[in-house]
Amino acid sequence: MKVDRAEVLKGFDSLPNVARVKLPVVCALYDCDAATVWRRIKIGAIPAPVKNGGSTLWSVGGLRRELAK
Repeated sequence: MKVDRAEVLKGFDSLPNVARVKLPVVCALYDCDAATVWRRIKIGAIPAPVKNGGSTLWSVGGLRRELAK
């Protein structure tokens, strides 16, 4: 299933750093698939997610800091 990167990232820039996002947003930010996201988390290239109930979420601020490096 092909995801429209622009659509997934719409509004990301206006999110506060304390916001949390799901895997499709992380995939779009790093322009990779889910398996690559998990591999990059293992090596520390992408911040690890947090669990919230049954959801796996990433901190917007953490992602921004990593992308700025």
